Amino acid sequence: MKYISTRGQAPELTFEEAMLTGLARDGGLYVPAEIPTLSREDIAALKGLSYEETAYRVMRPFVGDSFTDEEFRGIIARAYEGFGHAARAPLKQLAPNHFLMELFHGPTLAFKDFAMQLIGQLFQVALKRRGESVTIVGATSGDTGSAAMEAFAGLDAVNVFIMYPHGRVSEVQRRQMTTPTASNVHALAVDGDFDDCQARLKDMFNDFDFRDEVKLAGVNSINFARVLAQVVYYFTSAVSLGAPDRKISFTVPTGNFGDVFAGFIAKQMGLPIDQLVVATNQNDILHRCLSGQGYHKGDTIPSISPSMDIQVSSNFERALFYAYGQDGAAVAQLMDELKTGGFEVSQGAMQALGETYVSGRASETETLATIQSELAASNELLCPHGAVGVKVANEHRCAATPMVTLATAHPAKFPAAVKQASGVHPALPPRMADLYDRSETLTQITNDLTVLEDHIRKTIAK
Repeated sequence: MKYISTRGQAPELTFEEAMLTGLARDGGLYVPAEIPTLSREDIAALKGLSYEETAYRVMRPFVGDSFTDEEFRGIIARAYEGFGHAARAPLKQLAPNHFLMELFHGPTLAFKDFAMQLIGQLFQVALKRRGESVTIVGATSGDTGSAAMEAFAGLDAVNVFIMYPHGRVSEVQRRQMTTPTASNVHALAVDGDFDDCQARLKDMFNDFDFRDEVKLAGVNSINFARVLAQVVYYFTSAVSLGAPDRKISFTVPTGNFGDVFAGFIAKQMGLPIDQLVVATNQNDILHRCLSGQGYHKGDTIPSISPSMDIQVSSNFERALFYAYGQDGAAVAQLMDELKTGGFEVSQGAMQALGETYVSGRASETETLATIQSELAASNELLCPHGAVGVKVANEHRCAATPMVTLATAHPAKFPAAVKQASGVHPALPPRMADLYDRSETLTQITNDLTVLEDHIRKTIAK
C-alpha cells in the first residue's frame, strides 16, 4: 500500500512513512494511491462484531506491511480500552429513521479521541521499533489538542506542542489542554484564530531545516491515519442499521472536513452511503463552496460551536483531489490561489463534489433553538456542534433512508451555550469532575513563525 500527495510532486510513501511524515514536502496531503474495497459479503460479515474487530477489518488493507497483524490488533485494543461505552460509538434514536451517533465516550469527550488514541499507539510502536524520537506540533480549534495530549502524554520518544487560538476555545477545552501534568506536552495559546494556528503549522512543515532539526511530525487531520480511524464508525453504524442491504445517509458537523472526508473513503470502499451532508455553522465557507459560490476566505466569526470556526478547511484539499480526477497540478494551482483569498471550482469538479456531498448551515439562533427543541422532543441534550448537525440533517433526511447525525462532542465541553439554550448545566463525567480545580500551565505566544520555532527549540533542549 503506497501513499501519494494531493499535489503530485512528493515521493510515494508507505503507510508508516506517511503517518510519521504528516504533510508532504510539496505541501500536499497524503492519500492512498488506491482505495481498497470491501465486498458486500465482507461488509455483511461485520454485523455483530466488536468495534475493535470491525476497526481491524476496515483499516487493515490501508496499513500494508507497516505493521504485522498481531501488532495492529494490539494497537487497536489499546487505543479503545479507555472508552466509556462498550459500543465505543453507540447510536441513539432521535426520531423515526433519524439516529445520533455518540462519538464522545473517549478520554477527552470528543470524536478526536477515536483517531488520536489510535495514532498514539501507532506512533509508539513505530518509534520504538525505529529507535527514534519526534516532535509533534498540532493546531486545534478545540478538541484535537486535548485528544493529542491525552494520547501522547508521558511517552519518552515524543514532545507535543499544541497551538490553540487564545480566547477562542471553551473553558473546558482550554483546561483539558492546560492541566495535563506530563512534562512532554505543552499548550501554546496563540494570538489569532484557528486558521492562524493551522497556517503556522504548515509553515513549520515547509521550513525544511526546522522540520528536519526537530524531527517534526503532525497529528492534525493532515495525517491520513487520523482520517482512517474515523472511517471505522461509518461502517459500524451503517451495518447496525442494515447495510449493505440498505443505504444510509450521514450528516457531519464539520469545519476542517476530515470527519466527512472519512465518510467519502467509506463510500469508496463500498459502504452504501446515500448522502454525505456537510453541516456548517455561521462560518459557512464549505456550504457556500458546495452551493456553487466558490471557495473564498472571509473573516472567522467566533461562535458557540468553536471547533467549526474555520475558513481554511485543510481536508477539503483531499476532496478536491478526487473531484479533479486526482490531478495534483490542478490542486496545487487551487492552493496557490487560496493564498491570495480563494478560488473558483471548475464545473466538472463541482459535478463530482455534488455526486458525493450536499450541505447546509445553522445560524447561532438556529443552533440554540435546536438544542432546546431536541431536548423537548427526544430528551437528548446536544452540544452546539451536534445541534448544527441535527438542524441540517432535518432539512435533508427522508423517510426511506436512515439518517445518522454525528454527535462530535459531549455537551459538558460547552456548558455556557448548552445552559443558555436549555436551562440545563451539563455535568462533566465523574472522571473529570475536578477539571476546574486543576492548575493550568500554558504559554501565550505571538502569531509569528520565528517566535514559535524558537520556543519549540528551547523547550526541547531543556
